Amino acid sequence: MQVLHINQSDTWGGAAIASHRLHQGLLNQQIQSRMLVGKVITDSPLVQPVPRNERMERQAGRITEKLGLNYVHLWTTRDIHHHEFYQSADIINFHNLHTGYFNYLSIPKLTAHKPAVFTLHDMWSFTGHCSYSYDCDRWATGCGQCPYLETYPAVVRDNTHLEWRLKNWVYSRSDLTIVAPSYWLLEQAKRSMLSQFPIHHIPYGIDTQSYQPLDSAQCRAALGISPTQRVLLFSAESLTEKRKGGDLLQATLQNLPASLKSELLLLTLGNGGEAIAQTLGIDSLSLGYVNSDRLKAMVFSAADLFIFPTRADNLPLVLQESMACGTPAVSFDIGGVADLVRPGVTGYLAEPENISELGAGIIHLLEDHSLRQQMGENCRAIALAEYSLELQAKRYIELYTQLK
Repeated sequence: MQVLHINQSDTWGGAAIASHRLHQGLLNQQIQSRMLVGKVITDSPLVQPVPRNERMERQAGRITEKLGLNYVHLWTTRDIHHHEFYQSADIINFHNLHTGYFNYLSIPKLTAHKPAVFTLHDMWSFTGHCSYSYDCDRWATGCGQCPYLETYPAVVRDNTHLEWRLKNWVYSRSDLTIVAPSYWLLEQAKRSMLSQFPIHHIPYGIDTQSYQPLDSAQCRAALGISPTQRVLLFSAESLTEKRKGGDLLQATLQNLPASLKSELLLLTLGNGGEAIAQTLGIDSLSLGYVNSDRLKAMVFSAADLFIFPTRADNLPLVLQESMACGTPAVSFDIGGVADLVRPGVTGYLAEPENISELGAGIIHLLEDHSLRQQMGENCRAIALAEYSLELQAKRYIELYTQLK
């Protein structure tokens, strides 16, 4: 069996990392897996760029973007049909089709003669433009009158009803099987235009050997962190992105008791950590963007708690990584977060955007060492039982086999 993954990148961004982990998991199971991506990061003969004519596409894009229509100008997507990776594939697995490398109008042609799986990483596939709709559910009835035109991927004109109809038209002429990684996204997909297809739930997988609990004292020493400090970790590709809630974290930490703040260290992974730390009045250590699994495992193991103040998410990889390293998490009950942060078991969930509740969760778990320790053990056990890369790969192989 030969599987072709089509995604925006191989390792740039959460969806890219998730798809590359699946790709590696399939290879570990002796499945021939290859990738066509918009942005190539790794040096592998199994990964190649999607065919593009960027000069011509830019010219066409000047017109379509003014109309408020993203990606329909990317006419060279049709050349995927002729690529050797596509020609030799038995199964196509689509991932993120936005970010500006793929024209979704090509899906019918690409699925006409090959079975295809569409792994959802956000809501974009069934909305009029956005990757997350927050409190708007107009995507369920056709979009239009969009309240969040600036939400990624942004549009300058409200043609969201037209994009919604274009996607619906595309799907009516396509043969797809949908995979949702979180129960939340599964339910959203069932309410959407994608309900015409079979929809399956397969969570992301994680390498539980690369991400495992390490000796906390040794990890802290390696990072130059005092053994007496209480360490809170915040991680995201961009820590200042509004969706990730860096502003909510700042407000939460500022409201903590002064006696506790004097004992804290905020440890950050991702771009923009310095900007967050400047306003808090507590010790901080910003490591910037880190792509080394080993270093990230050290960071998670050095932390007492992982804080994830997200406004919208599917099945956050950083929460999986935290769980696999045995680090409990405090987050908001939003999207697919509850699949991983299970109250009283693996962490604490607050009402969305309620910084008082988020702060209360941080205080509660920092003060109860035995509970935190038990949660850490639960995290690791659940990661091994439910989210191993091997289990994910086997679930996909079973699905591919049914379709083939």
